[in-house]
Amino acid sequence: MNIQKQQRIVIDALEDVKAQDIKVYNTTGLTGLFDRVIIASGTSNRQTRAIASHVADQAKRRGIQVIACEGEESGEWVLIDLGDIVVHCMQPAIRAYYHLEEIWGAKPVRVKLLPQGPAQAAFED
Repeated sequence: MNIQKQQRIVIDALEDVKAQDIKVYNTTGLTGLFDRVIIASGTSNRQTRAIASHVADQAKRRGIQVIACEGEESGEWVLIDLGDIVVHCMQPAIRAYYHLEEIWGAKPVRVKLLPQGPAQAAFED
């Protein structure tokens, strides 16, 4: 399965459970370990864990191997390793503190997201 299809599965799963502020970064030029980093926020420990669980479940259902899931105990920051894609589900305060967007690049990959309100920017492939 190509990276765009995998990326779409993850984004759809994130949108299914109302993840907020979804950003996708192309990391092929930065690391050989994975091709995409996807960062999303949840409003509580419970929602962050639910987001991560849903992403992992949907990935498995679609034939994407879930290599590891870390951080489910606290729910502040849950990482899902899907091989070519690494997904970070974070609470806003944790996300602001670590600011992963700065590490992976200032410009996210352009993907079409469902509108989440007037401030949500829609990107297209």
